[in-house]
Amino acid sequence: MRFIGGKWKAVILFHLIDGRKRYNELRKLIPTITERTLSLQLKQLEEDGIIDRQVFTEKPPLMVEYSLTDFGKTLLPVLNEITKWGTEASENSKKIIKKKIS
Repeated sequence: MRFIGGKWKAVILFHLIDGRKRYNELRKLIPTITERTLSLQLKQLEEDGIIDRQVFTEKPPLMVEYSLTDFGKTLLPVLNEITKWGTEASENSKKIIKKKIS
């Protein structure tokens, strides 16, 4: 849990499943995260070897892309199960709410 615990790490990793993303792409995909929090979470994930940070300096402005490392890809089955569980839990809670309202 040290690697993916907390509110945002799994969300960030979920968005990196389908490939590289730039910082601003992640900000748009996760609009409720603050810039500071996103930066800190990305840094921690990079330090833990879960994601790779690639800097392109060929042309201004500087471009940075994030992607899953091979080690990070080993989390895919776990992330998929968490996503599946979350979807099921969300649908079950909607059913429970409807029952209470009825």
